[in-house]
Amino acid sequence: MSDVKTIVFDLGGVLIDWNPRYVYETIFKQEEKLDWFLTNVCNMDWNEAQDGGRQIKEANALLIAEFPKYEKEILAYYERWEEMLAGANQDVVEILRSFHDNPKYRIYALTNWSAETFPHALNRFEFLKWFEGILVSGRENLKKPDHAIYDLLVKRYQIATASAIFIDDNQRNVDASIAYGLPAVRFESAKKLRKDLVKLGIEL
Repeated sequence: MSDVKTIVFDLGGVLIDWNPRYVYETIFKQEEKLDWFLTNVCNMDWNEAQDGGRQIKEANALLIAEFPKYEKEILAYYERWEEMLAGANQDVVEILRSFHDNPKYRIYALTNWSAETFPHALNRFEFLKWFEGILVSGRENLKKPDHAIYDLLVKRYQIATASAIFIDDNQRNVDASIAYGLPAVRFESAKKLRKDLVKLGIEL
């Protein structure tokens, strides 16, 4: 794949360190209670519904109706959402910079992210302005790993899948991308990503 011309990045977990534990570690002092809450109450399935377009107000109401004793903790998820952003993964940002500085490559982002919270990330991370385009799931009412979101990405930005690569930290999303026809690699660390990209003949 030495003819790769387009690189598509996931954001959370790749370029941005996001984790709800950063907030809830300050709320629950016992690890067992913290794990239970993030597994059974504000879990990833609930969060991903917002990534898919559900409004935060509706999401909170549904969860509070089910777990009324945790209303304060549930509301903290989005009231303190910016605290879940620990910062940028600088080693990965440097990889992104190398593509931004090289006219040979086009760079895009495909992210599962709530439309209501994404503006905070845009304001905080200057490197998000380097992308030629960012497809945000919450704005499209679609999310990974649905093939429809990969199709929208490819069509909106006229990406030739044969000369593109997608980088995501979630194996489910990597597998879905490959099944759709967009080659992909799983992100585990900046060091491994560099090796994976070099193997594909991509200049860094």
